[in-house]
Amino acid sequence: MHGLYLTGVIINEIIVTIAIIHVLMDNRQPAKTMAWALVIFFVPVVGIVLYIFFGVNTRKERMVSQRSMDQLTKRSMLEFAEQRDLRLPERYRPTIDLFVNQNMALPFNNTGAEIITDGHAYFLALLAAIGRARHHIHIDMFIFADDALGRLVADALIDKARQGVEVRVIYDDVGCWNVAHGFYERMREGGVDVRPFLPVRFPTFTSKANYRNHRKIVVIDGREGFIGGMNIALRYVKGTGRQPWRDTMVRITGGAVYGLQRAFLVDWYFVDRTLISSRKYYPQPDGSVKSACIAQIVTASPVSPYPEIMQGYVRIILGARRYIYIETPYFLPTEPVLFALKTAALGGIDIRIIVPARSDSRFVEWAGRSYLRDMAGAGVKIYLYTAGFLHSKMLVCDDSLATCGSTNVDFRSFENDFEANVFFYDGDMAMRFKQVFLADQQRSCLFGDVPRLASPHFLTRLWESLTRLLSPVM
Repeated sequence: MHGLYLTGVIINEIIVTIAIIHVLMDNRQPAKTMAWALVIFFVPVVGIVLYIFFGVNTRKERMVSQRSMDQLTKRSMLEFAEQRDLRLPERYRPTIDLFVNQNMALPFNNTGAEIITDGHAYFLALLAAIGRARHHIHIDMFIFADDALGRLVADALIDKARQGVEVRVIYDDVGCWNVAHGFYERMREGGVDVRPFLPVRFPTFTSKANYRNHRKIVVIDGREGFIGGMNIALRYVKGTGRQPWRDTMVRITGGAVYGLQRAFLVDWYFVDRTLISSRKYYPQPDGSVKSACIAQIVTASPVSPYPEIMQGYVRIILGARRYIYIETPYFLPTEPVLFALKTAALGGIDIRIIVPARSDSRFVEWAGRSYLRDMAGAGVKIYLYTAGFLHSKMLVCDDSLATCGSTNVDFRSFENDFEANVFFYDGDMAMRFKQVFLADQQRSCLFGDVPRLASPHFLTRLWESLTRLLSPVM
């Protein structure tokens, strides 16, 4: 028995050593490398399992060939070439070029946008848009819940499919683990083409469990669409417990809908291997939207060479001249974003960040508090939203740029998840997002005015520091 035990210990040590070497050879950020090494070393067996499920890096993989990407983009490239009156703002040309070069995210003018900050208003607008569909409906959603609202939307989609409208839905497999397969089967039987994103089936996709499609994109007939932070779930209308949910969506019309369409069709090719690039999915603009607003739909994923949206955030923050306002439900910033925010704040830029006073994840809340104290120490104004759970993800800069989408300011969004944001280079849109931010600020209190958070006891700070070590893997 003693010999068997000794053999088991030796085998475990060999596996742990190999796993730690694998983490080291991946050459990630030192903080993330150290976090995984600690988990593997101090949590026997379970640490290895967690690393296999959530830690294996896929950024060097190419899940969609460059040839297919070119084909999926050619229609929007054609329309881009036809934008004779496109004038890019010189100040943000490097940021725009960054997204074009890294992400093939093309800027479009003549874009209309409506900011929606209320769940009731959003789902009414969504259902109305579905009702207007005549050719196709495309939905790319992290969570499509089997609740009263989810069933209402599903019924609307089935009804349109029976009318001959093409309806395609992508849902994230892990995000919808608690949704019975029968919910999606009912949609399939009703004529809706439904596909899960990266289904986790042991052992084929085990290492992909950590890389989820967190995007929230809807496209109707190639002429209107939605992007932002709201999933299809009743919580955005009723809240959870006594906490109403506050989130932000944007209804897009005009040029930038092509960007939404391309983002969806790339994901559809990934889940279905169907290459859809027909001109009918990129209809000729009807001229109803005349606007100087320039917008880019930027996607990011763990299989692209660089974390595009994080790069954009760093460039925007370091280029700010007056202010940066940010809303995020989870604040666990990567080192580049943390450094950029501190640098800008210490340079006299007005940096304000709103986070929820109470998160829906206690571990994330504990880990985030030490980052918030760091920010406050550098002169950043931290606000705690007290009117419910703030799930909004947006950034506003200098009355001239704004972005909104699915990207949180945390390791998971910047490095592990498939995300999508719309970036607006337009003073009017920036001012409208600024007003949303200032309205939320009125429903918030300063982090420094809460003593138990700003100056906690030693044991509390120790616990928060320990949970912070795991923030790269949360």
